[in-house]
Amino acid sequence: MSEPMIVRVRLAAPVKEVRHALTDPAAMRVWLAEHAEADLPGRYAFWGRRTPEGDAPHQRPLHADDHTLRFAWLLDGVETTTEITLTEESPDATVLTLSQSHFDFQDVITGASIRGVLQTFWSLALSNLADHVEGREIGPQPDFTSADFRGETVVDAPADQVFDSLVDSDKASDWFGYPIGIEPYVGGRFAMGGLDADPHPAKIIDLVPGKTMSADWGPGGVVTWDLEDSGGKTRLTFVQSGFDTANPPYAAWTGWLSGLAALRRYHEAPGRHQIWLPVEPAA
Repeated sequence: MSEPMIVRVRLAAPVKEVRHALTDPAAMRVWLAEHAEADLPGRYAFWGRRTPEGDAPHQRPLHADDHTLRFAWLLDGVETTTEITLTEESPDATVLTLSQSHFDFQDVITGASIRGVLQTFWSLALSNLADHVEGREIGPQPDFTSADFRGETVVDAPADQVFDSLVDSDKASDWFGYPIGIEPYVGGRFAMGGLDADPHPAKIIDLVPGKTMSADWGPGGVVTWDLEDSGGKTRLTFVQSGFDTANPPYAAWTGWLSGLAALRRYHEAPGRHQIWLPVEPAA
């Protein structure tokens, strides 16, 4: 079996508040899922349109204490295991570590199993959790029953600043938390990993400074950012289209939505916007 997928995130809230958000059904329905039930140690479940295979609850708790939550989650006929641990970094900051079994990156590429969405599903969910414990509204969410990939959010920053952060390679790399290379003109490259590292970059097919940018990712479809001034803030509409609707790229879509949450933090929480931590902290 492959090694589990592990992600770590810093949350600006005490351990007790984070655990409450993880296990309170009302809070779970904000940051995690359309429907949720929790009565530990006997019950922990979430389901609905925002959840992969969310037609019914498919989780069962395995262990719960003040700092650990472990549950089984049946996905595509396989019982996976999710474990979340909480560590106090300071009285007002918590490091959350999530471990997820049965994730294979090949499933992201091929779409052969719904388990291919797990990495970006949890990235988005933890981004939502970060916003929730800081008292912020969460942004657009996926619908795993639909192939209409459209989201809208309001960023508390002027449109020209938001657009600049979308097309400037250094700024985009900063808020996305991963190197991105962008040639900001029609025909230019949009490269994940950087211009020298991505052998198959997207191609920018539309760009109006301060207003819109579209990039063609081939089989993954076309992604478009549309910006509109809204009382000193920016109304940002993000659309992914042009893919095979019989096999929607849900993993990519949830990843882009996680990116939108990061973009908003970049403008609204400067200096503390980067919540992701290395899996193995430097010595």
